[in-house]
Amino acid sequence: MQNFKELVLWKEAHGFTLQIYTATGKFPKEELFGLTSQIRRATVSIAANIAEGCGRHSSKDFAHFLQISLGSINETDYMILLAKDLNYISENQFTDLAEKANKLRAMSIRLIEKVRKNA
Repeated sequence: MQNFKELVLWKEAHGFTLQIYTATGKFPKEELFGLTSQIRRATVSIAANIAEGCGRHSSKDFAHFLQISLGSINETDYMILLAKDLNYISENQFTDLAEKANKLRAMSIRLIEKVRKNA
């Protein structure tokens, strides 16, 4: 359908993923196969599903992958909260990451609605 690298949503999601990787690099080593791994996989899934959806041949398929990406945003949002409550990230980091997750969520919902109207 289109080049995913040109989508503002994908660019924002990719930047968010890089931030999550930086933040989780400071998590306790015993979390390497727990929260660190899970939050990284969920965050990577956001941008990866946007990219995969862009490679599909129908608007319906694209919207489906955007919906999966939205689920990963929600999953990541919870894990950011958990990381804060476990004192793995600061209150300021939490606020910044949560705001970015909310921005991604809003952008995703708008794009899903737009794609579905064009389906």
